[in-house]
Amino acid sequence: MKIWIGVSLIAVFFIGGCMVGPKYHRPPVTVPDNFRGAPANNPAAPAVTAFGEQKWWDVFEDPQLQALIRIAVENNYDVRIAATRILQAQAQVGIAKSEEYPSAAGLATVNNNRNSRSKFFNAYETSNTQLALGFQWSLDFFGRYRSATESARKELLADEWARRQVMSSLVASVASSYFSLRVLDLQLEISQRTLASNKESLQLTQVLADNGATSLLDVRQAEQTVYSASAVIPLLQKQIQQTENLISTLVGRNPDEITRGLQITEQPHMPEVPAGLPSTLLQRRPDIQEAEARLMSLNAQIGVARAAFFPTITLTGVAGTQSIALTRLFGGPAGMWTFAGSLLQPLFNGGALKKNVELAEAKQEEGVLIYQQTIQQAFRDVSDALVAYTRDQEARQQQELLTQSAQQARQLSDMRYRGGASSFLEVLDSNTRQFASELLLAQARQRELEDYVQLYHALGGGWVKQRGIK
Repeated sequence: MKIWIGVSLIAVFFIGGCMVGPKYHRPPVTVPDNFRGAPANNPAAPAVTAFGEQKWWDVFEDPQLQALIRIAVENNYDVRIAATRILQAQAQVGIAKSEEYPSAAGLATVNNNRNSRSKFFNAYETSNTQLALGFQWSLDFFGRYRSATESARKELLADEWARRQVMSSLVASVASSYFSLRVLDLQLEISQRTLASNKESLQLTQVLADNGATSLLDVRQAEQTVYSASAVIPLLQKQIQQTENLISTLVGRNPDEITRGLQITEQPHMPEVPAGLPSTLLQRRPDIQEAEARLMSLNAQIGVARAAFFPTITLTGVAGTQSIALTRLFGGPAGMWTFAGSLLQPLFNGGALKKNVELAEAKQEEGVLIYQQTIQQAFRDVSDALVAYTRDQEARQQQELLTQSAQQARQLSDMRYRGGASSFLEVLDSNTRQFASELLLAQARQRELEDYVQLYHALGGGWVKQRGIK
């Protein structure tokens, strides 16, 4: 009993030992007062939730797009792979934590030996039976195992944030691909409508040429407008099917058709988004949180490396019973025990321990730079997205005016041609301009919505799960 009391006192003493690793301090970073490109704050405007803090089902209101994102969050392979990495990290924490506790093992032996008779000795038989419980405990006086556990925990935290980053990127990818699909649908509709109109013009021109009211040149020019619109349609159909395949893969399915929702012109989006404060981006962006968690893990690894300079103190003990006869194993003076302590102090290893510390410190310094670089890149992502969203809105508005003008010019040229006031070359030119302007307007709408998605992603939105989704 006295021995076990002594062991307990020694254990308590060593458990409360020192930690030789550095205490973590968040590296200094320069945070701007406002995002460059953000709209000026209106003091009279009511307070609204920052764009990045809004739920993705509130940002993307198309019911079909919401359904696709829900399926993707559940089935996408990148998200599922990230989830398995969290399970691996949880196991690593358990393995590292187990080093802080003593290990125990049971031992049972039965030996029975018989020696044959010789010239000098008669035959004899010996037996020995032993039942014991042994333990071994490497005391963590200098915090080696605690630092390793802390490092593993921070790696687990980093993997959790990495999974959220995957989810955020997935939501952005599905939304962006869906908008691209709806734009391609619109461009296909424009091309088919233009083709039908050009065919009507070709028929009219052919009638006029047959009656001698126009030349064969006008017929050939009208044919060119038909062939031009016809050539665009197969290319758009190819892109539509490839985009459908991409979305199918994102949602974890084999390539298939994608059900559509709202038209691209009906997709709701705010003309101005509340970007929020730059300081909140540090807590919101998953990649920043992941970088800091990995930095904290590297910081703990310095403690592991420094602790290797100090002695390793190990306690071992065995207690049990032994007897030459199995019937007397639990009776009489059969009890036995041993208790020992050992101290192993590194003396010379060619400078390996010192280099291990230098290596851990260099990795920690790299982690600091990666963390600071991630923050700087995050501010750039937000600024680029804000500028792009604002300028592409302006470009889309101008393209709308250009398209309206081109449509009116096409109508006037048709009227002039039918009335004999102009040649078919004028009709051909106005038709080409209208077709091109409508396609460019569709692309302008796509850029605006893609900027909307990228801005939401840059502000750290999209990783919040919907209720019921694991």
